[in-house]
Amino acid sequence: MSLIFGCSHSFAQAIELNISYLTLTKKQSSALANVLKEPEGSGYYGAVLAINDSHTTGKFLKQHFNLNHFSFKNEEKLLQQLQSRYELGEFIFLLDVPLSLLNQANTWAKEKQVLLFNVSESADILRSSQCLDAVLHTVPSNAMRADALAQWLLYRRLNKVLLISGKKGQDLQLTKSFKRSAKRFGLKIIEEKQWDFNTDLRRSAQSEIPLFTQTRQPYDVTYVADKSKDFAEYLPFNTYLPRPVIGSAGLEALSWHQVIEQWGAIQLQNRFQRLAKRPMNEIDFSAYLGVRSVAQALHKINVISPKKLINYIRSPAFELAAYKGRKLSFRSWNGQLRMPMALIQPHALVSQSPQSGVLHPTTELDTLGFDFNESKCQ
Repeated sequence: MSLIFGCSHSFAQAIELNISYLTLTKKQSSALANVLKEPEGSGYYGAVLAINDSHTTGKFLKQHFNLNHFSFKNEEKLLQQLQSRYELGEFIFLLDVPLSLLNQANTWAKEKQVLLFNVSESADILRSSQCLDAVLHTVPSNAMRADALAQWLLYRRLNKVLLISGKKGQDLQLTKSFKRSAKRFGLKIIEEKQWDFNTDLRRSAQSEIPLFTQTRQPYDVTYVADKSKDFAEYLPFNTYLPRPVIGSAGLEALSWHQVIEQWGAIQLQNRFQRLAKRPMNEIDFSAYLGVRSVAQALHKINVISPKKLINYIRSPAFELAAYKGRKLSFRSWNGQLRMPMALIQPHALVSQSPQSGVLHPTTELDTLGFDFNESKCQ
C-alpha cells in the first residue's frame, strides 16, 4: 500500500493526508419530515470545517489535509469505494452509515492498517457486545444519552417515570437503554406504554395524548423513545399530568446543539455558520471530532505512519480539545469517545452531564455509557 505524502525542499518534510467521508443516503420517514428534515450536507460540513481548522496549526508544521466526500444509495458500492480509496493509499475514513454496514466495513478492515470513524450510529450493541476493532465512535451511544438524562432526573429528584415508546426497532433500542439507566440510577418506571396510533396528531394531539398518558400512579416526568420523531414532539404540554417530557422531545441529551456557547464554542458555531449557512448539528460535530482527532494526533507525532497514528489516537496519551469544557479521549475497551452530554431544550442549554456529585474511580465521564466492567469489548 502506498502512502499519500509529499516532500518539501525546506528542512522539514511536508506531509499530506487524505481523509474520505462516506455516506449512505437515508430515507425520511417522519410525518414531521418537512419541518425536522436533516439538513443537506449534515456531517460533511463538519468534516470540512475540521479540515479548515486543522490547517491553522498544520501550515506551521507543513501538514496538509484533504477531504474526499462520497455518497451512495447502495451498500455494496460504498464498500467498493472503501477498497478503492485504500488502494490509493488512504487509511482514514469517516462513515455515516447504519449498524449493518459498519459491521461489514469492520470486517473489510481486518488485517489492514485503517481507522474508521462512526459519526452517526448510536446503537449500544456496538459498544457493549458487538465489538468493532477498526472503529472509533465519535457519536455518543444511546446509553450515554440515557445516562445523561437519568443523572439529571436523579439530581432533580424526578424519580417516577412514565415511559412511552414507538414500535420501531430503533425506538425499542432507546427504551432498553433508558431502562438500563433507570435501574443504574435508582429511578422507578411506574408504567410503560407503546404508541400505536395512526392518527394525524397535527389535528388530534390535544384530545388523543391526554387520554393516552393517564396512569394509575402519578409520575414526575415522561420519557419518550421515538427516534424518528413520528409523535414525540406532540407530547410536551399535552400529557394528562402537566409534567416535563424528556428523551426524543422536550429535554434531549445531545453531543452538540446550536445553543452551546461556552468554552469557546461560540467561535466554532460562528465559523460553521459562515461555512454552511446553517447551524451545526450533532452529525456535523461528530464528523468534526473525527477529523480533528486525526489532525491533532498528526500535529503531535508529525509522522505519516498509519500504525503510529492509529496507536496514538487509541492511547491514554491522546486528548482532544473540543469545546466541551473537558479534554476528550477514546475508551480503550470499545472505541467510544468519552464526552460530557448537553441537556438541551429547543432554545437553551439546561444542564450538562455528568451531573455534580456523580463519582467514578477514574473519570466521571465514564458514568455515561458502558464502563469497562459493563462491556464485553476489551
